[in-house]
Amino acid sequence: MRKILIFDTTLRDGEQAPGNSMHASEKLEMSAQLERLGVDVLEAGFAAASPGDFASVKEIAEARKNLIVCSLSRCKKEDIDASYEALKSALVAPRIHLFLATSPVHMQYKLKMNEDQVLERIAESVRYTKKLVSDVQFSCEDAMRSERSFLIKAIQTAIDNGATTINVPDTVGYSYPEEIEDTFRFILSNVKNADKVIFATHCHNDLGLAVANSLAAIKAGACQLECTVNGIGERAGNASLEEVCMALKTRREYYDADTGIDTRQIYTTSQLLSSITGVKIPPTKPLVGKNAFAHESGIHQHGVLANKATYEIIDPSSLGIVQNNIVLGKHSGKHAFKDYLTGMGVDVADDELNMLFEKFKNIADKKKQITHKDIEYLISHTNTTQVKKSVTLNNYGITTLKGGPALATITLNTMDGIKAGNATGDGPIDAAFKAINAITGRDFKLIDWSVSAITEGEDALGAATLRLNYNGVEVTGRGISTDTVEASLLAYLNGCNKLFDMVP
Repeated sequence: MRKILIFDTTLRDGEQAPGNSMHASEKLEMSAQLERLGVDVLEAGFAAASPGDFASVKEIAEARKNLIVCSLSRCKKEDIDASYEALKSALVAPRIHLFLATSPVHMQYKLKMNEDQVLERIAESVRYTKKLVSDVQFSCEDAMRSERSFLIKAIQTAIDNGATTINVPDTVGYSYPEEIEDTFRFILSNVKNADKVIFATHCHNDLGLAVANSLAAIKAGACQLECTVNGIGERAGNASLEEVCMALKTRREYYDADTGIDTRQIYTTSQLLSSITGVKIPPTKPLVGKNAFAHESGIHQHGVLANKATYEIIDPSSLGIVQNNIVLGKHSGKHAFKDYLTGMGVDVADDELNMLFEKFKNIADKKKQITHKDIEYLISHTNTTQVKKSVTLNNYGITTLKGGPALATITLNTMDGIKAGNATGDGPIDAAFKAINAITGRDFKLIDWSVSAITEGEDALGAATLRLNYNGVEVTGRGISTDTVEASLLAYLNGCNKLFDMVP
């Protein structure tokens, strides 16, 4: 059975899409979870894009020891040099990922280069990169709209000059499964030394075919699958990691292929990414949506009660969706809490355990009983690689009357001691956020804000997620509490601290 390498580009292709930007600490936290998930290659970013991207790629490369860390580069010397500088201290031999467009429309209107110039640039760039690192990947951007004869020339040029992985992407989600399969078979039959390199597929979801197209490429002989958690990415997104991996696992006899992914980490990974980006998972999202294993129809319920295989082709526990019979409350100790996390498939270091346990005790003091859902959100909404806290919540008081403005009085712990401020606004949340702005002296702009109850009941835990903008930099803030106002304040301050760190 073929081993399919999983190339995760959540932190590059996924993160660069609008609304998915992450703080450096969140990228590091996500990279640790992707390592636990078992991805083979992690594309940490585009080192030449910005100082922030460079620093993030470098930090991840120096922290991850069980996967290959990769940086994307245009076929330009300055890009390649930036990637190398960011990756040269990696714990595992790193990869530089080059790309250059090969379709007529891209070459004419974007590159303004002819075929000979493109081939020359590929040769020069791959050859130069090979002198810096042994692991070189080359992507023919917009491959599925490229002329086949030229596509073969471009791939052959990259291989002849030292590329070890060739990616044939459906960059704009234009293709369909039969075409993808036929293209890969054509390439593998017509490229010299095709058996000496790894061929990869990278599909976008513009027509909703990214997963189907990726599987078609695997069926035709591709051995690396490029994807993102929850399918995030440019425009309509990329092939969803959880969907392609579980499709291969569920039908591996058909594909004669499988991955090294620890599928029990899928649900945790999905939830963590959702909390970091603030992008909610649709209820009907395959595998990880809240309705994925829910049955309301009487006929379906009867069948599942008789035998789960009647309507469930996957055991939810294989994704890490597990229930635990241990009841946690305010009297529970750290050992019981750690055992509970272990039962969920969550493995944390001692410092991370202490941080999570402290937050757990704070919630337990306010709730009669801690549910499994509470623990899930506690984990996904706790940034274990903490952002420096320039400001924290000390106290607050808000008064509001129907038909009139709300008045908020906020006190914050700052680097210069406790500071207080007040403001009026159109409702308690607006007033509170304005008071925080007055104290910090910064005009943070609220882009989006939402609060949702995580569990049922009068003492349900509330999760607040929002997006803040300051001087063109946008971040996600998150907070949890049994008090939705407090959750919102914690989320706002979480965003403020990220912006203090990113925009001095």
